Amino acid sequence: MLKYLVPLLAFLVLAVFLAVGLGLNPRDIPSPLIGKPAPQFSAPTLHDPTENFSPAVLKGQVWLFNVWASWCVSCRGEHPLLNKLKRQKSVPIVGLNYKDDPEAAKNWLNLLGNPYTVSVMDQEGRIGIDFGVYGVPETFVIDKQGRIRHKLTGPLSPEFIESVLLPLVSQLQAEPQ
Repeated sequence: MLKYLVPLLAFLVLAVFLAVGLGLNPRDIPSPLIGKPAPQFSAPTLHDPTENFSPAVLKGQVWLFNVWASWCVSCRGEHPLLNKLKRQKSVPIVGLNYKDDPEAAKNWLNLLGNPYTVSVMDQEGRIGIDFGVYGVPETFVIDKQGRIRHKLTGPLSPEFIESVLLPLVSQLQAEPQ
């Protein structure tokens, strides 16, 4: 009987691990940066490479940091949602143009609209590495103190914006500095 019990227990343990794993959302990639200060950088802006942008400029404000590229199909899908957020004026959006050709990126924004307060270039991907970017698109919520409060890997969805993003932004905007 023992020779049947050990394999049965091993199978049950594996089945439990499989069931837990299948229940996880693959888009929920935990970030060790949540609750920590956002990495500091200074990078040239897409529309004027002689001008640099640093997140320190937005200290005291809640803002979104959206990693995008003109070659990214999912970025094209979420772009109308970013344009809508800009029209609502609920939160400033900073774009990180990731490993992209600047001319292609500018043409893309001219064609689809520019939801960004400013977009900075990261042609070599170093800023993305500092933020732990897995791919594009990714969106970070940064609080008034410059800490990362949320990270979404993958494209924004209307449901995510309504149920998570906007309530979190409102909550963070209401917090004292």
